[in-house]
Amino acid sequence: MPDSLPPDSVGLVTPQTAHFDIPLALACGRRLEQYSLVYETYGELNADASNAILICHALTGHHHAAGYHTMGDRKPGWWDDYIGPGKPIDTARFFVISLNNIGGCHGSTGPTSINPDTDEQWGPDFPLVTVPDWVESQKRLAERLGITRFAAVVGGSLGGMQALQWTLDHPERVGHVAIVACTPKLSAQNIAFNEVARQAIRSDPEFHDGWYARVDAMPKRGLKLARMVGHITYLSEHSMGTKFGRDLRQDRLNFGYDVDFQVESYLRHQGDTFSTAFDANTYLLMTKALDYFDPAAEAGDDLAAAMKPISCPILVVSFTTDWRFTPSRSRELVNAMIHAGKSVSYANIDSPHGHDAFLLPGERYEAVLGNFLTRAHDQANRESAARCATAQETSHA
Repeated sequence: MPDSLPPDSVGLVTPQTAHFDIPLALACGRRLEQYSLVYETYGELNADASNAILICHALTGHHHAAGYHTMGDRKPGWWDDYIGPGKPIDTARFFVISLNNIGGCHGSTGPTSINPDTDEQWGPDFPLVTVPDWVESQKRLAERLGITRFAAVVGGSLGGMQALQWTLDHPERVGHVAIVACTPKLSAQNIAFNEVARQAIRSDPEFHDGWYARVDAMPKRGLKLARMVGHITYLSEHSMGTKFGRDLRQDRLNFGYDVDFQVESYLRHQGDTFSTAFDANTYLLMTKALDYFDPAAEAGDDLAAAMKPISCPILVVSFTTDWRFTPSRSRELVNAMIHAGKSVSYANIDSPHGHDAFLLPGERYEAVLGNFLTRAHDQANRESAARCATAQETSHA
């Protein structure tokens, strides 16, 4: 970390916590009587709260999307390349909100939180949550901050599912929506990958049916395997080949089951790091939310019919080497929106980085997203001016 912050950084940021006492009814049939959301904000909210953007995080994401918590931080937030003054999500123009979803393990109420009914961690008894549940909690946070309409909602991967859900549940509250590296529902193959990851966790002897906190244990081996499997699907064959190839850690084969190849070392390192930084019950919960997402299910499996509530311009972005959520799935979503008569733009970005491309710098990707959000900014300004003019006319009458 340098002595001074980069000029295009949002700088030092401090997470905030919003507590809610109004019960939240969940799709699973249970409800949270009370809950907390941890979030960060970047930029300044304007006088009529019309310049807000909501960032929705992916599977293992959280509220820290940009900037630094301390001058000693080694890395900035997970989407720092895209959030900041002059960046595509321009904090010189927008007030940006990023939160940790319910069920997370980075401060919002989730399996590691204390259940007020038992005075111990929720653990596996924390209710399963869905994308619509998250959107409802996000709406309540927006209202708490005085925001009745977002200039834009933006998300990648699981975050893109949340962005799409906003257009279906609260179309009057969003001006523009960007859906990146996403799919209208998981394929059987994707559900299968998630199930392998869950079984890796659940079969760890230290899992204890999810009550590992009671015995001061942690299913690190299961989490490590889950992360290794997941990480393979986030990268493309090209990017893995370019980065590692068949390079050996030493100049010879060991003829054993320890690490021979650099890619093995890389995956083990990723798994080891993740196994101490993420909660196992949270991982199970988040992957189930992915599996359950299917907005067409309530419309007779007619995706175009499910898109009917959308009333704002949509941007859909895919990446050529993303085999987890392939460009064909993005085109499926785009075609459904076109069939439903919606205003949708689509960009398939040439990238060697696979699914992870949505997190990484890319000139064309940055231009596409930045130009779309410029239009969101301009529309928000026009709407604000129209409201002001109407208010003046009313006062003069």
